[in-house]
Amino acid sequence: MNPPIAPKPTPRKPVAKKPASDPVRVAIVDDSRSQREGWAMLLGSQPGFAVVGQAGDGAQALALARRERLDVVLMDIQMPRVNGLVAAERIRGDEQVRALGRAPQIVLVTAVDLDDHVPAAALAGAYAVLYKDVDPEALFETLHEAAAYRGEQYAGQ
Repeated sequence: MNPPIAPKPTPRKPVAKKPASDPVRVAIVDDSRSQREGWAMLLGSQPGFAVVGQAGDGAQALALARRERLDVVLMDIQMPRVNGLVAAERIRGDEQVRALGRAPQIVLVTAVDLDDHVPAAALAGAYAVLYKDVDPEALFETLHEAAAYRGEQYAGQ
């Protein structure tokens, strides 16, 4: 049985933030261009993050993860073509992605009820599920924790 995913993850091992000289490499995936650009501006304002790519759906996210070494993928759940749940599972299990290093952690975001998505997100291998209107400091903390996480892997990992 897989552990549940909490809106604000509690690491199983102590985690440390990556040094400022080694920012968290993030890909942003959302079908809304304005949402992607907003996340990119927010993360770009922080010295501990580097936005290395953006994608409009899960298929584009997988292609991006195959090209770029990523620490974290910040991804919307509800998107056309390939949604965030399917993309998370594909990214976490893809051999080409793993050839670049360890598979990135997935932080899914949603504008609808979290309870509807947490079980499926856990099965897809996501690190956390957050509301899109998450407090910026909580988002930064979650992304840092996800990037540093080296503990137990979820289903299919």
